[in-house]
Amino acid sequence: MNATSWARAITNILQPRNVLLSGMLGVSLAASGDWTGIPWGLTGALCAGIIPASYVEWERKRGTWGDRHVVDRRQRAPIFLVILASIGAGVVVMVLGHAPRDIIMSMISAWAMTVGLLAVNYAWKISVDAAVASSVTAMLCVVHSPWWIIAYALVFAVCWSRVALSYHTVAQTAAGALLGASTAAVFLAV
Repeated sequence: MNATSWARAITNILQPRNVLLSGMLGVSLAASGDWTGIPWGLTGALCAGIIPASYVEWERKRGTWGDRHVVDRRQRAPIFLVILASIGAGVVVMVLGHAPRDIIMSMISAWAMTVGLLAVNYAWKISVDAAVASSVTAMLCVVHSPWWIIAYALVFAVCWSRVALSYHTVAQTAAGALLGASTAAVFLAV
């Protein structure tokens, strides 16, 4: 496989929907201390990743965008608004359902990260994929173990793939990764 094929495989496997599914399940297991956290993790993955990815796919099929990457930053605002609404609804369900604190805080962190992504997106194309990968890794470091820092090798792979495919610059992926890590750390550390 050449570098472009590797980059495409990495960006498809480690896309936000997939990272959020595994990450929210990991956070919910740590937050609950047992398997009872799984439904909360699935709720988080649904609201933060699966519903937004389904919206992007629906718009792609309608011809709004060419693919899930939505390379024109001017077209991204509606996606961020769907993400904010979906995560907000998830937080309400979790609060009303008495979900473990850390899973609620991880959702609030994802919501805050999305606000940051939306704000930056008005002027500059920041990497959502890098932000999500970094946020999930930081969350796992906080709720599970600092050893999860090793997973930043996967964050680096996501950043590399986005640059290799010419979807982002190094600065755009670095900024996304920094935003993801900082919002996760701030909200989960409180």
